[in-house]
Amino acid sequence: MTVVDINIHHLPEDLFTNKKILNGFLNSAPRGFGEIASVIEMENGKQQLVLEKPKGYPNLNYVEGDYSVEAKLAAMDEAGVDYGIMRVPVWQEWLDLETCKAVNDNAASIVERSGGRLFATACVPPWDRQENVDELKRCVEELGFVGVQLACHYGQLYLDDEAFRPYLREIEKLNVPVVVHHTPLPVEYKSILEYTNLRREFGRISDQATAVGRELFSGMFDEMPGLKFIHTMFGGNWFANANLLTPKKPQKKEAMQRLDPTGGEKIQQYMRENIFFDMTHPHSWGKHQVEAAIKVSGADHYLFGSSFPVFYSWMSQGVEFVENELEITDEERELLFAGNAKRLFNLPI
Repeated sequence: MTVVDINIHHLPEDLFTNKKILNGFLNSAPRGFGEIASVIEMENGKQQLVLEKPKGYPNLNYVEGDYSVEAKLAAMDEAGVDYGIMRVPVWQEWLDLETCKAVNDNAASIVERSGGRLFATACVPPWDRQENVDELKRCVEELGFVGVQLACHYGQLYLDDEAFRPYLREIEKLNVPVVVHHTPLPVEYKSILEYTNLRREFGRISDQATAVGRELFSGMFDEMPGLKFIHTMFGGNWFANANLLTPKKPQKKEAMQRLDPTGGEKIQQYMRENIFFDMTHPHSWGKHQVEAAIKVSGADHYLFGSSFPVFYSWMSQGVEFVENELEITDEERELLFAGNAKRLFNLPI
């Protein structure tokens, strides 16, 4: 069975040796808002790019050597992954256009050197400026990128904000999907800082759930019905929230209307046509949870992803989990592993 991993992390291969690119990453993190970026040397002599928010609370760790084309292909071979789709993990929330161009150029080089096994998504600042739109078009029309990547929020603005409408309309015209990667923390995050797993896992989940909810209730997909968003982290477990947040009209007269019962059919339509999910390292979530997600949202809405190289073992563990542990049909398994990726990204495989 063909396997496509849609969540392979990409950073420039010369990130730690090219001072211009490294400074582009380091200087883009907004220190005035508590984002502390630094490079430290590990005990094994390798360098590590670290992001803390606030100081003393690490949320991102990128290790030198993990992002080469050789490392990606070796991991894919070991795990039984045939094809992969790359995206910049998290940092695209801040990168300037010049750094994004360097990131995209290296991604295109990796794609070329991968023997047809790797594809890329465009990393571009999502603001309404012609030079940003030009880079978006260059990536899709000239470099052959199969999608666009966005963070689920930029600063305090989630993607339903009017500021992103012009850029999103350009993406809709290009007819490519958007991978909406989680950010390290939601906009409101202080209550989850002190505990590492709560910060580094639940922070990402709650951010994605908030992002999905805002997109669904904003009506943005009425304006741009051709948009296809693929949210990481199972969309923050959105399958568990879908019915709760779209209540039906009450059968009896109530003293007051506490929830908005209208629009449920529209929300369900957006869920069918516009919102899809990355099964981010699926084995980590648990057999019953993943099976429930597939049962609620449908196998046609989930795509396999590993988050390689956060943990090298996640790619092979994820493949093994979907192959051998999930009690689903072969047709559903094919959709998760490859069918949905082929369809949404229009992959030539």
